[in-house]
This record gives sequence, C-alpha cells and structure tokens, in this order.
Amino acid sequence: MDFVQRLSEIKPDQETVLTIGVFDGVHLGHCHLLDEVINRAGKDYIPAVMTFTNHPATVINPGLQIQKLSTTEEKSRLISKQGIELIVPIPFDQELAAVSASNFSEALVNHLKIAGLVIGPDFALGKGREGNYNVLTQLGMKLGFWVGSVSPLIIDGLPVKSRRIRQDLAEGSITTVTKQLGRLFSISGSVITGNKQGRELGFPTANLSVSENMLLPGDGIYATWTTVNQHTYPSATSIGIRPTFGLTERVVEAHILDFDQNIYGEHITVQFVEKIRDQETFDNLPALITQIAEDVSKARITLKDHGGSNFA
Repeated sequence: MDFVQRLSEIKPDQETVLTIGVFDGVHLGHCHLLDEVINRAGKDYIPAVMTFTNHPATVINPGLQIQKLSTTEEKSRLISKQGIELIVPIPFDQELAAVSASNFSEALVNHLKIAGLVIGPDFALGKGREGNYNVLTQLGMKLGFWVGSVSPLIIDGLPVKSRRIRQDLAEGSITTVTKQLGRLFSISGSVITGNKQGRELGFPTANLSVSENMLLPGDGIYATWTTVNQHTYPSATSIGIRPTFGLTERVVEAHILDFDQNIYGEHITVQFVEKIRDQETFDNLPALITQIAEDVSKARITLKDHGGSNFA
C-alpha cells in the first residue's frame, strides 16, 4: 500500500491542524510542538500528528541503524496523552522518500483535510528535503493551508532532541535523560529464564527480553522501579555482559527488592531513576556479593528519596 492509499483510509470528519515527525521518545521538545498544534487547532479543528514508524534516516542512508527510545505503541500512547486526537502512523520507505514536497502537501490537503501545518526547527519534507518552511508556506498559499513553526525547547543550554537523549542514555546520564523526557525512561519486555546466577548469589533477578531495536542505558547498575501486574516495586537493575563470569551477551537483569514471586513469562516495565555505578569485573564471588549488597542498599536509599511509597 502506498503513501496516498494509506492516507485515503483516514477520512477525518473535519479539518485538521497537523504536525509531522518521528517523535521518538516523545520528549519535552516534542510536547512543546504538540502543545502548539493543540492551541492552534482550538475547538474548530482536529489536532493531528503524522508519525513515521521507522526513522527516515535509515531509509535515506541504508546501513544506518538507529535504536528507538520508544515503541510505536508507547509513542502513540504518549502523543495521545498530550491531547492529540488523530494519530496517523506511516512507514517511511524509498517510495515515500521520492515524493515531492508539492505532491506530499496535496495528499495532506486531499486526505487529511489540513487547515494548518505546524513544524519544528529544521523541519523539511519531500524529496531531498526540499519542503522547508519557505517552500511549504508557498505551497500552503496555493493549496489553502497555513504554516506555523515553533522554536526549539532549550534545556541546560541545548535544544532537546532525540539524538541528544540517545547519547545521554548510552552514557548512562539518567538524570539528564529524565529532565529532557519529562518522565522516567523505561523499557518493557517479558521475563525470560536466565542462568540463575543472581539467585545463587542471593539476589534473584528478572531477566528482561528487550527488542534489539530498542536503545538501552549504558552498561552499569541503576536504581529503578519495576512494574509487575500493575504493581510497582523498588529494584536495582544491571545492564551489561557480566564480565566477572566471562560472558559476552548483553543482558538486562532487575533485582526486585523484598520480592519473591514467580514471574517468568510476565510482561514487566523497568523505569530508570539514577545510575549507581559502572559495570565492573571482580576478582572473586565474595567481592561481587559484597558489592551487590551495597548496590541494593544504595538503590533502596535512592528510591526512598525519589518519593517511593513501597518501603517499610
């Protein structure tokens, strides 16, 4: 199904005010843009978002891999939570990359009934990114829609962008990531059977199966919240290759504090609050056990200070 066919199935019942983008992570910069869409839509138009389900850069530059900050489902949920009433997920492919700005705009008018288009900093659409603000404004005058733009949201002296958050996350800078997202970064997945080393050490863990397309925080130990069956518990989560055991597979293991339930196969969510330390290699198991106990103690204190209510 091509781009125009997909749009023809949407059929909004009134005119829309639209914005377009990947919206990976739905960070505060995105929310800044979405707020403008909602404000400009008012009561007369539908606030709408067209979001690409994959990153256009990976199509334009074959071989480039960009891991996601959020799944498509989570992204739609977060966008909807902001007050957007119409979400149009579109896969970006070579065919769409070849569509001119003029034809792209005509399709938006014909099928999404756009009255206005709100764009963020550095936005462009159409083949070769020809559809910048000036070009879109001219097209809007011809086709009957207006174009508005928003300035970037600045935090700590820099624009909030998904690219910046990915870099901070890979470095384990959780507090900086939280500040830009406006919420705790989280990952979700099913609990799978591990090698039970944590249990043998006295600290059983839930091994999380996470899609390779999702970006993980940098290797280390983190104070986290883990949600199981709609209940949230304090936890200490390890990400890394477990070098003390000579292993090479990168895994996510959450030790849920004061918790003893069989949750194999359950879908859980881990929210990251603060990094405790980097991954280390220990000379012997007693040294590792001592360090894990210290990590758990630090996680407990950190989460209590974070406002947790799951403590005695």
